[in-house]
Amino acid sequence: MRLGILGGTFDPIHIGHLRTAEEIGQELDLEKVYLIPSASPPHKTEEPVSPFDHRLTMTRLAIVGSSLLDALDLEVRRAGPSYSIETLKELHTIFKPDPDLFFILGIDAFLEINTWKEYERLFDYAHFVIISRPGYRNEMIEPFLMESGLEIKKDREADAFLMKSGKTLTLKETTLMDISSTRIRGMVQQGESIRFLVPGAVRDYITEKGLYRKRGNPR
Repeated sequence: MRLGILGGTFDPIHIGHLRTAEEIGQELDLEKVYLIPSASPPHKTEEPVSPFDHRLTMTRLAIVGSSLLDALDLEVRRAGPSYSIETLKELHTIFKPDPDLFFILGIDAFLEINTWKEYERLFDYAHFVIISRPGYRNEMIEPFLMESGLEIKKDREADAFLMKSGKTLTLKETTLMDISSTRIRGMVQQGESIRFLVPGAVRDYITEKGLYRKRGNPR
């Protein structure tokens, strides 16, 4: 099985998340791309995060009608911070015997991966698909990998590396959308329209539940 994994706080999920998942899923011929809301994001310590149930519901509303995208709630079933290494291990248990996992994340997040729990072992469990972001150059990846002590080889494919585990790390371009959940929350707080930044069902849910009207205090 060739499965994509796109994790995030999804507070709220927006069109940029969905378009990235859709394009990578099609380009890599993945059977599914699983969107996994983080239950307790270890790197989101400064700003309050909306309750998991709201974020999971919005994720599920966003993907209604898609045969490619699906949502998993597995991180809320574990106590403590939502570490990616634990999620990848669990996915190998769920999708036996030997799933081919593709971990999708932006270059901005990847350049902090050496702060993640057991980051060296992440490449034992999944291929990595790194998405370009405005303000970041793809040329930043190779020196970062070397400085992080990871053994890599340049692959024959452009913008690709082969990890010691045999997994690949590939740089990909998707439709650039300068959208952020932080900005969306701020717009809601200011009473501004978020139409066309999130799916209509997600916008309706935010309105119905009164999310983000007061930052960090959703109902």
